[in-house]
Amino acid sequence: MKLPEEFVNKMQVLLGEEFNSYLESYNKPRFYGLRVNTLKISVDEFLKISPFHLEPVPWTTDGFYYREGDNPGRHPYYYAGLYYIQEPSAMLPGAVIGVRPGDRVLDLCAAPGGKSVQMAAQMKGQGLLVSNDINAERVKALVKNIELCGVRNAVVLNDTPDKLARNFESFFDRIMVDAPCSGEGMFRKDEDAVKSWEKFKCEKCSCMQWDILQQVDKMLKPGGVILYSTCTFSPEEDEIMIERFMDQHPGGYELLEIPKTGGIEGGRREWSAGKYDFSKAARLWPHKLNGEGHFAVIIRKLEHGINGDNDINSPALQRDGSWEKAYPVNSFEGLGNFNRELAEFINNSTTLSLKGHVFQKGNNFYHLPQACPDLSGLKVAKFGWYLGENSPKGFVPSHSLAVSMKSEEMKRKINFAAGDRETNSYLKGETLIDSGEKGYTGICVDGYTLGWAKQTGDMLKNLYPKGWRKMA
Repeated sequence: MKLPEEFVNKMQVLLGEEFNSYLESYNKPRFYGLRVNTLKISVDEFLKISPFHLEPVPWTTDGFYYREGDNPGRHPYYYAGLYYIQEPSAMLPGAVIGVRPGDRVLDLCAAPGGKSVQMAAQMKGQGLLVSNDINAERVKALVKNIELCGVRNAVVLNDTPDKLARNFESFFDRIMVDAPCSGEGMFRKDEDAVKSWEKFKCEKCSCMQWDILQQVDKMLKPGGVILYSTCTFSPEEDEIMIERFMDQHPGGYELLEIPKTGGIEGGRREWSAGKYDFSKAARLWPHKLNGEGHFAVIIRKLEHGINGDNDINSPALQRDGSWEKAYPVNSFEGLGNFNRELAEFINNSTTLSLKGHVFQKGNNFYHLPQACPDLSGLKVAKFGWYLGENSPKGFVPSHSLAVSMKSEEMKRKINFAAGDRETNSYLKGETLIDSGEKGYTGICVDGYTLGWAKQTGDMLKNLYPKGWRKMA
């Protein structure tokens, strides 16, 4: 691989005696990883059924290396959302940010969604996850991955950080900033990153990163945590960027320690002005561990200053007039009072207990475990858990509803094995021949949900979404 001469010269100065070892890493094969989605399956249960050759990633409890020939993106378990394919080093930020059930979490630069779904698994369906990305095309992948992984408590936005800051003042407990960067740590993995470096080198990226960080402080509660990460080596985008941010907020933030496991090293204090102990941060070097290049730092907002409680006790979405109904639900009776068709489907076809808030817009229904702040003025790509819609023929459940349910939450279902012909046929969108009670039927693989089919007698009409289907 031919590296840009300017980059090589800079790395030689930064690394000194380590430079030759670093350069040799480009002659070694890259590493491949997947992370078990514990919203759908425990790590132990997945290891019992996994057909892949797996070795643990040392800085996560749910991440594993797999062999290149395993091809997990083609396996039915991928379509069931049992794991997320992710570069091993990129698993670190989500593993150390410290998300807890019930937290309010923002993933500010979220597409394609790996860190969002990782944090969602730690939230266990509680609290509120807001995943945002400014790129409209990349947001499509973000929405799909959140739905595929069965995340029920997420709002996906497609807007700029300054617009988000107007609606979410002092709201979040945790903010993930996986910042756009010059991508130097991904050169071995992706030759396109090398080609684009001249266009998006650190000077341009550091300006974007600074603009993003200007809005983050406004959205974070006192006592809350920011995890800032990049996949680049450039100090201007890493230690120097965070030093500049902390200088702007004197006495307002402190650095937190990131565990150094599996070859992870601390940040380089000598690459900044030396004001802060960046040994608490993390640098992942491709010549010192099994992964690509990455930087991560955690900073905590100290609790003095403005009141950060800002609790949202009512569904404030009603204020902008776009939501025709918003209803707190804690029982089936409450759901029936809200909408009869939705309640009948939930009661007759599932064992779900929808507690929290159910929202209606037109004929469409959505659910969140807690109320959400006013989203007026923001571009919303996905609002909570989309349940389905009322039609003249009755309630039509969404694919999002099916793929986010456990098989035991479906009253009517058919289960196929991963190697069955029917499993492959279903994922390709083909009609299945099977008799049974008419109506919506869940399709599962080895006990894990894939989607809906509609029993029409001796046939199952395939309702697997066209854009999700497996290619032949």
